[in-house]
Order: sequence, then structure tokens, then C-alpha cells
Amino acid sequence: MTSLRLIRLTAALGLAAALAGCSLFSSDKEPTLENTPPDEIFAQAEAQLADGKAVEAAQTFNEIERLYPFSQLAKRAIVMSAFASYEAGDDGNARASARRYLDLYPSDKDAPYAQHLIALTYYDNIVDVGRDQATTEKALQALREVVNRYPDSDYARDAQLKIDLTLDHLAGKEMTIGRYYLKRGYYTAAINRFRVVVDKYQTTSQTPEALHRLVEANLALGLEREALASAAVLGHNFPGSTWYANSYALLTGRNVLPEEDSDSFLEKVYRRVIQGKWL
Repeated sequence: MTSLRLIRLTAALGLAAALAGCSLFSSDKEPTLENTPPDEIFAQAEAQLADGKAVEAAQTFNEIERLYPFSQLAKRAIVMSAFASYEAGDDGNARASARRYLDLYPSDKDAPYAQHLIALTYYDNIVDVGRDQATTEKALQALREVVNRYPDSDYARDAQLKIDLTLDHLAGKEMTIGRYYLKRGYYTAAINRFRVVVDKYQTTSQTPEALHRLVEANLALGLEREALASAAVLGHNFPGSTWYANSYALLTGRNVLPEEDSDSFLEKVYRRVIQGKWL
């Protein structure tokens, strides 16, 4: 009986020693990159990115800059970290890495892309016109930076297209508010909104409607001269639009336009009031 207990005790001690030995030579920590060459770290990060592990890839790219700050790959790793963060939906870190790259290498070949990436982090988060447009304004500013700083790059052409869409979106916001005021009879407030579209966003698709709404609002206030001026601009620049047809019908229905030769009358208004020509 005693020898059996001794055998069990010896076995138990042996198992404990074995487990202790395992704990001494193993670790739950990730393997360190401290002694890994930068090209191997870069390859590892690219593999993570290819596998859809964008968060891990961004962290691995950052390790190159930390461990080998003066290597050629460190520069490339910063912009790749920005891209990986963007792919992961981490806009804050994407912008931080891209801005750090621009601070360090503003004239490098990847600088246009870094600026474009900053713009995308805002542009991709533009919300509908019924909500606050602060992000849209930031997107517009960042997109203009691409065009102004890197006008000959491929990214500048893409940025310009997005600028047009962003301006149309901002104009749409003004139109939404203007229509709200107009519907409720707040004509002066509505006019102010529609004028913003005509003055600030005149190249957008919202301009013809804004001009027509100005005709409506001014007529509601009894301001026939101002209504005629808006209709004249609308007829001169958008003669075939539905909004011009609506304004024309509205003015003739209110007997503001002469019954005959109304189109030429509006053209005279345009030359006199808008262009300042009297002949």
C-alpha cells in the first residue's frame, strides 16, 4: 500500500514538473518583430492585407516605421498603414497616417494619393441632405487640396468629379431648407437660402430650381422686379428647362409679363437688370 502511494506521488510530482517546464519555455505573447528585417515585416503586412486582416496589417506596417525609421521601406509603410486603416474603416488612423506622410514627404510621388485618401475618409461618410453637412464641407476642403496641390495627378481628376458631386450635395441641403421655408410662408428666409445656391453653387444641377423658387418667393412678397430678374436669368441660362416653363407660366398667370412677346421682354430684363445694358 505504501509503495503504491509512493508511485502515485512520484507520478504527480513528475506531471507538475512537466507542466512547470512547459510554462517556462512557452508564452501566450505574439512573436516579436524586433529582430525581423524590414522587408520581411513589410511582406508580412502585405500578406495580412491580402487575407483581409486590415487592422493587423496597419499595425504591422507601423512597426516598420518604429523599428526602422530611416529605411526606405519606412516611408512606404506609412502610406500603406494609411491605406490599411482606410480599408479597415478606421478613418481616424487613416487620416493620421496620411497626414504624417504629407508632413514628412509633401513632394513624394505618393503624396497625391495620401491627400486623396484623406478626402475619401470624409467623402465616403457624406450623409443625406436632411442631416448636418459638416463632413461634406470637410470632404470638399480636402478634395480641393488634392486639385490645388497636385493638379497634374490622376487623383486630381477624380477629386474634381467628386467636388462637383459634393457641391451639388451642399446645394441640395440649401434647397431642402429653402423649400421648407417657402412652404410655410417664410419667404424672406427662403429667398436667402435660394440665393446661396445661385451665388455659391451656381454650377450645380440645383440652380434652375433655385431661380424658379426665387420667382415664386418674390412674387409672394409682391417684389415683381426681383421676380422678373430671376426669371430672366433662368430663361437666359436654362431656356429649355421645366423650371423656366414653370416660371414663365407663373409670371404670365399673374399678369407680370406682357401678353405678347414675353420671351423677348425677359431677354430685355436680363440685359438691363443683370448685364446693365440698355440697348
